[in-house]
Amino acid sequence: MTTRDVDVLIVGAGLSGINMAHRIQEACPELEYAVLERRERIGGTWDLFRYPGVRSDSDFFTLSFPFRPWRGKDAIVDGHEIREYLEDTARESGIDRRISFGRRLVSADWSSKAARWTVEVEGPGGAETWTTRFLVACTGYYDYDQPYDPALPGIDDFGGTVVHPQFWPEDLDVSGRRVVVIGSGATAVTLVPAMAGTAEHVTMLQRTPTYLLAQPKGDPVADVLRRLLPAGAAHRVVRAKNVALQWALYQACQRAPRTMRSLLLKGVAQGTGSDEIAQRDFNPPYDPWDQRLCVTPDGDIFRAIRRGDASVVTARIDRFVEDGVRLEDGSVLPADVVVTATGLAVKILGGARLSVDGETRDPADSFAYHGAMLSGLPNLAFCVGYINLSWTMRSDMTSRLVAKVIRRLVDRGASSVTPLAGRTSSSRPLMDMESGYLRRGAHLMPRTTGRAPWAFPQNYLVDAWTTNRADLDRDLVWTTSATHEAGGRGGAGERVVSQ
Repeated sequence: MTTRDVDVLIVGAGLSGINMAHRIQEACPELEYAVLERRERIGGTWDLFRYPGVRSDSDFFTLSFPFRPWRGKDAIVDGHEIREYLEDTARESGIDRRISFGRRLVSADWSSKAARWTVEVEGPGGAETWTTRFLVACTGYYDYDQPYDPALPGIDDFGGTVVHPQFWPEDLDVSGRRVVVIGSGATAVTLVPAMAGTAEHVTMLQRTPTYLLAQPKGDPVADVLRRLLPAGAAHRVVRAKNVALQWALYQACQRAPRTMRSLLLKGVAQGTGSDEIAQRDFNPPYDPWDQRLCVTPDGDIFRAIRRGDASVVTARIDRFVEDGVRLEDGSVLPADVVVTATGLAVKILGGARLSVDGETRDPADSFAYHGAMLSGLPNLAFCVGYINLSWTMRSDMTSRLVAKVIRRLVDRGASSVTPLAGRTSSSRPLMDMESGYLRRGAHLMPRTTGRAPWAFPQNYLVDAWTTNRADLDRDLVWTTSATHEAGGRGGAGERVVSQ
């Protein structure tokens, strides 16, 4: 078995992986890096999900990279356009030549003596071994193989077709068929209007409502600015505008929830033409942004309901029957196709087994340093985005921090850097929100505290201040080995450089 050695190994070629690769090659052009991608194409989430209507759930001026202007006509962008944007970005930066496809991360073991990670990978030809000085996991936070299974009662008794959005069959035709979409999150809200008008009727069956906000698919301000300014300048201005609007919306929901609930319900009533529907089916028992607020571009789901092509039923399932879904009140929703948009399952670092000198380490036992590194794990970084704002707003911040850490590692001639968390009396999950999939997966996540650098506040302004100005002499242990000081790539005799 051959072993390939690189300075930096990035796992994942989606939004975060391409972002990370760009920032690392920008800050450390002399380093050799590689990207491992388990799929056969660039895109990550945007290659995996192929269900009808798949699109960004936030505006693409903030979801796209700050270093590459979005030139498309829409602000809410279809999934295939996002993947094409990622492919173009990777090709223009030369990142695509560093990607090895069809490779899944299995395990990684850090050797203190060698000051390197040994990474076991399942590749197209079988098992592979990679070694690297610095390992970066850009694998997202959910399971690509197994979505959440709510164990719907009697599902095997249903005589129609059952599909999950994560594994959408290319040949599925819903024309003239009755479709029931189980769920109320962003996926369900996307699927319903995409199939309405083609299907005989689409019903969104939800146990608990979600807040919806109609948002224009285009951005008229962006259209004007792109006519007046160079592409880069226009992109920066529009991005700043939309960051401010997203942040202001989130803060308004946190600070004035009753007012925002009223405004959101008024928007639903206007869109559907029914205050009764708004109060019954879009009025959650929690405050706005306690769970993720869903965007409906141009109010497409409201229009589908108003036309009669779609409807929403808020009820609990008793069990499936041959011709549909029986509810607890005894009524049956007839269905030919059932889509189980019931949520994701959390998986951290792609489910890879981690160890240090052969000793197993669980990421859930670690604390997250600036939401980017894990206490007790040397030369390891990971990347997740915001759950209350556009993903890339946070993932780019993380990428720049990791590139800064690696740059300092090289410049100091250090062999390793390890976050060291002090004692804390309380902690919370890395992604602390009331959404079902995050509550279910909370025990799998690294921990955070309420104070920097161990906080992850989901607040862009706070994060920008603390992360962009991170003091790399605080809570980080930098070590140098004797062999490394002599010009080698590892060795024994580590000592503390600074702490």
